[in-house]
Amino acid sequence: MHAYDKDILAWSQEQAQLIRAGHFELIDVVHVAEEIEDVGKSEQREMIHRMAVLLAHLLKWQYQPERRGASWEKTIKAQRKELAYHFDETPSLRPKLLENRWLEMVWAKAVAQAVSETGLDCFPDECPWAMEEKILNPHWFPA
Repeated sequence: MHAYDKDILAWSQEQAQLIRAGHFELIDVVHVAEEIEDVGKSEQREMIHRMAVLLAHLLKWQYQPERRGASWEKTIKAQRKELAYHFDETPSLRPKLLENRWLEMVWAKAVAQAVSETGLDCFPDECPWAMEEKILNPHWFPA
């Protein structure tokens, strides 16, 4: 038996083999449960990261019109596509978009990123854009 804390890859492969073989009595239930929970957390972190990148680029687009370019546009479009795919693959994440606390946290990350990348400190304290109608709309860009 491989130890969870010594070689997680070998341990995970062994656990998968035990499950497939029906040897449930040999499964490291506590750690398997933790790993399953971590998968969900990883999906949420991925969504938070992508949304923060998208929002930061939308801020840069709006507040630095003279620097707009193909790179920013491609990043915005790519993040929107990745998020759409993410929501299709994991629909249970979509309700997070409606949680004020979640949006406040993502907005803070986006603003911090935009400040770091632009040197500007003029961004709104709260997200001014509607999620579905603007932020995730593949055709919308801030004025």
